[in-house]
Amino acid sequence: MRQRRIVLKFGVVYDTTTEQLAKIPSLIEEIITSTENVTFDRAHFCGYGDYSLDFEVVYFINSNDYAQYMDAQQRINLTIKSEFAKYAIEFAYPTQVNYFNKLPLNVNNGKQEQFANIKS
Repeated sequence: MRQRRIVLKFGVVYDTTTEQLAKIPSLIEEIITSTENVTFDRAHFCGYGDYSLDFEVVYFINSNDYAQYMDAQQRINLTIKSEFAKYAIEFAYPTQVNYFNKLPLNVNNGKQEQFANIKS
């Protein structure tokens, strides 16, 4: 083995704008091509996940040395985190949103006595 093929998958939040989504592949390409002993292959917005807009990135580490792979992976990960912060791009993590139109103010023996209207 003369090189390692790396597949990096990550997701960003659904609130990410179309402009931000379009910027991500080029940001990733710049980060990877500027990393020593690494060859960029591709970066794509690949799908809609349960809680994230998903990306898949493929690149090669031009060595079979595991330490070089981990050093490059760490540089890439830290730089992605830093660049995403500059562009206000947020990584996704499992979340759930609950919407309530009305909430009971007081419940007496299982009967709702009064409701509050919630406005968002």
